[in-house]
Amino acid sequence: MTTTICEADFIESIADAFQFISYYHPLDFVQAMAEAYENEQNPAAKDAIAQILTNSRMAAEGHRPICQDTGIAVVFLKVGMNVRFDTTKSLQELVDEGVRRAYTNPENPLRASILRDPAGKRQNTRDNTPAVVHFELVPGDTVEVICAAKGGGSENKAKLAMLNPSDSIVDWVLKTVPTLGAGWCPPGILGIGIGGTPEKAMLLAKAALMEHIDIHELQEKAAKGETLSTVEALRLELYEKVNALGIGAQGLGGLTTVLDVKILDYPTHAASLPVALIPNCAATRHVHFTLDGSGPAQLTPPRLEDWPAITWTPDVKQAKRVALDTLTKEEVATWRAGDILLLSGKLLTGRDAAHKRLADLLAKGEPLPVDFTNRVIYYVGPVDPVPGEVVGPAGPTTATRMDKFTRMMLEKTGLIAMVGKAERGPEAVAAIRDHKAAYLMAVGGAAYLVAKAIKKARVVAFEDLGMEAIYEFEVQDMPVTVAVDSAGNNVHERGPQEWRVKIGKIPVKSA
Repeated sequence: MTTTICEADFIESIADAFQFISYYHPLDFVQAMAEAYENEQNPAAKDAIAQILTNSRMAAEGHRPICQDTGIAVVFLKVGMNVRFDTTKSLQELVDEGVRRAYTNPENPLRASILRDPAGKRQNTRDNTPAVVHFELVPGDTVEVICAAKGGGSENKAKLAMLNPSDSIVDWVLKTVPTLGAGWCPPGILGIGIGGTPEKAMLLAKAALMEHIDIHELQEKAAKGETLSTVEALRLELYEKVNALGIGAQGLGGLTTVLDVKILDYPTHAASLPVALIPNCAATRHVHFTLDGSGPAQLTPPRLEDWPAITWTPDVKQAKRVALDTLTKEEVATWRAGDILLLSGKLLTGRDAAHKRLADLLAKGEPLPVDFTNRVIYYVGPVDPVPGEVVGPAGPTTATRMDKFTRMMLEKTGLIAMVGKAERGPEAVAAIRDHKAAYLMAVGGAAYLVAKAIKKARVVAFEDLGMEAIYEFEVQDMPVTVAVDSAGNNVHERGPQEWRVKIGKIPVKSA
C-alpha cells in the first residue's frame, strides 16, 4: 500500500513543530529539572534552576521562545519506502519552507541566526534556513519526523576523539566535560556516539539527544539486580561520575550537571574507537511525530499543571540594588564574587559582530558610535518583539566569545562591567582584574524571564546587524550574579571545586 504525503501537510507540520518547540519544553525535561531543583543543595545553583523552570512555564503560557537563541533547525526523517510525496520539491526544500514559515511567523517571530558564506561575509539568511536534514529510507508507509532546535552555545561544545581501542571512554568523557565550561548551560543532557566512522559517531551523538530522559528507569533496573547491557551500564556510570564533577547548574557548583546521558553505538573498524560528545542545554527543544497521509501532524501541548509549582522572584533581602546610570568604578570595587545584584537603569548590549566593528573603529582611530564610559554592556542577541513587548526574549550570550575583545574594551572605551553567560577565560579574567572591572552572570535558559526586566529598548548603533546591533536597554531589577569581581575572584572556579570535594564520590583526573 502506498501512502501519499501532500506538500502542504508536510510543510505545515514542520512549521508547526518549530513553533511548538520554541515555547514548550518536552515534559520529561521539565520533570527532570524539577527533581534536580528538589535535590539541589547549592543555593546559587538552586536559584538558577528556579529561574529556568519559571522561564519555562512563562514561555509555555505566553507562547514565546524559551531562549533568545531559537536554534539551528535540525530535522531527522525516516521515510517509509511505500511513501510518495505529492510535490515537485526536494525534501530539503520542503523542510526549508516549513522552517521559513515557523521563524517568520508574525505571532511568534523566532530569531534568525543562520549565516550564509560562513568562512567569508557571514550574511544572515533572515529566515533561519537552510535546515540541517538527515534522512533514511526504511520499510513502511509512514514518515517519522524529529524536529529539533539546537542552540549555538551547546553546539560549540561538541567534541570528537579518535581513541585507541584500548582507551577508556569513561576517562575521556570525565576529562572532556570540565573543558566545556558552562557555555552549554547545564544542567542538560549529554549525547554520546560510539563507533562507526568520525562523521557517524557525531551523528549518533546528535540523534541520541532526541531520546526521552529515562535514566531513572535504568537506576531502578540496576537496583533490582537486573542485567544491564554494555550501553546501559556505561550510561549509569557516566551519569554518576559526571555529576560527581560538581560543575552544577550554570557552572556554579552543585549536585546536578547532567539530567541524563544518552548513548548510541555502531560497529566500527578493529583499529578504531571514534567517540563523539554533544551536550544539550537547558533549552532542550525537540518534538517527534509521524505522518501517515491523513493530514498534518497534530501536536499535543503539555498541560500547564504539569509544571512544578516553582515561581522565581528576586530575593530583595539578599540582593544588592545597583543604579546603572550613576555607577562608578568605586562601587564596582565593592562587589564580591557570588554577590547577587539587581540592575536598574540604562544597559548597553553587544555581541561578536558589534565588538569586531568597535575593534576596527578603534584600530583606525575613528570615533565610536556609543560612549561606553562607566557603562555596563550585556552580551545578548534578542528576539524581535511582538505587540505589547519592548523586546523579545533576551537571555545572555556565551561570554567567552568576547574574551579576546575584553582588554581592548576596558582599556580604550571606559567600560566598567559586562553581563553574559557562563565563565570567562584566563585572558578576560586577567583584564578584568587589571582594570578593576567586573563580570556579571545572567542565567542562560531564562530569556523570557530576563526580558520582563527590560522596560525600554532602542537600537543605538550598527542597526544593519539585526539582533547583533548595539541596543540600549532600560532595565528594572534585572537579576545577575557577580561571577568575576574586581580582584579577579571567580565563582566558576571556586564553585565546582568546592562541590566536587563535597560530593567526593570519585577521584577526578585533571583535563
